Amino acid sequence: MTPCTDLDKGGEMKPEDLKAVRTFVKECLSGSHTELDALGEKPSDVYEKFRDTGLANWWLPEELGGRGLSLEDSVEIVNELSYGDAGVAFTLFISVLGTSIVQLYGSEELKARHLAPMAERGSFCATLGSEQSAGSELAKIETVVATEGDELVVTGEKFFSTNTDFADFLVVVARSAEDPEAYHAVLIPRDTPGVEIVKRWDVIGLRASYTYQVSLKGCRVPAANRLEGSGLRLLEIGLNASRILIAATAIGVARRIRDHCMTYARTKPLRDGVLMENPVFAQRLGQMEMQIDVMKSHCLRAARDYDAIMADPGAAASFHRQGTLKSALTAKMFCGQAGWDVASVGSEMFGGLGYTHDLPIGKLMRDIRYVSLVEGGDDVLRDLLFSRYVIPVPRRS
Repeated sequence: MTPCTDLDKGGEMKPEDLKAVRTFVKECLSGSHTELDALGEKPSDVYEKFRDTGLANWWLPEELGGRGLSLEDSVEIVNELSYGDAGVAFTLFISVLGTSIVQLYGSEELKARHLAPMAERGSFCATLGSEQSAGSELAKIETVVATEGDELVVTGEKFFSTNTDFADFLVVVARSAEDPEAYHAVLIPRDTPGVEIVKRWDVIGLRASYTYQVSLKGCRVPAANRLEGSGLRLLEIGLNASRILIAATAIGVARRIRDHCMTYARTKPLRDGVLMENPVFAQRLGQMEMQIDVMKSHCLRAARDYDAIMADPGAAASFHRQGTLKSALTAKMFCGQAGWDVASVGSEMFGGLGYTHDLPIGKLMRDIRYVSLVEGGDDVLRDLLFSRYVIPVPRRS
């Protein structure tokens, strides 16, 4: 495979950017569903090839050495990446959760020390929020951060965190030892003594991604590594970007399923012709196309909502007042549900073969399922939508 050349840095996505992503998908991800579905070593060569496109961590701001691409552009990039493999896409974009929190609520010194090297190296970060007894109820977090002089000491167990083992730094949400009602977000470099990987989770889908259980044993960092604001609120704000991009992965996977169905239907004998000529097949594929189109439209709309706030000099304060964006919630919910519908219908078209490992459809079904599960399952988000946007009458749209 021939690596792509670096692209010029700028503030907006250029046609050659998407071309580079599509070339990467074609050269590095096409036809490799079996390898990427195995629980093997991290596909470091794949991530090195993506760095060669010049688009690694494409959302990091220009003033820190990044491309400064918008979330609307990010939806297009993630759509293309997840067409190749949703696990690779997830690994490549999920750092947006931690970096957006640091970008909005970290000091200038923290941003220069930790975000600028990420932009230069095309490396990763991780966010540690969930715990065994604090999944969707993050107020039950038991990880504690204590202040000792000019240092913070973090101790606890975190259940699910992607990219942790090879991250540059971790953004850890913890309860204050001095005030049990207060929560903080603390930046901890990965090489800090006391950060230990307990295990890598054997996940059902996205098996090219790496999600870990992590132990934090008396991790000491400077007090300046605490980000400004309530840790729970900051996590909620960071989830806006990542939830929209998780939704965008469903678009790429659904498109891949549609294309597999079309390829199969051209040669699959049915009665006196082929499956492609069957009116039921045509109706099903027409329904798929409608769902894919609406999924993309809503993701782009949610991304524009996010970008509009980020473009304002007072973005940190605006996000802190608003918290969760309604369109981010609805985009993730709708794309997860519509994507699962596409995957279910698609698998039925392959008959018995759709229930084997011989074709990619089984992997695609398992991959797309994560959209409705991670960063808040659908029932959690329904409850959040109800409490934030249904009950308060003045905020109804």
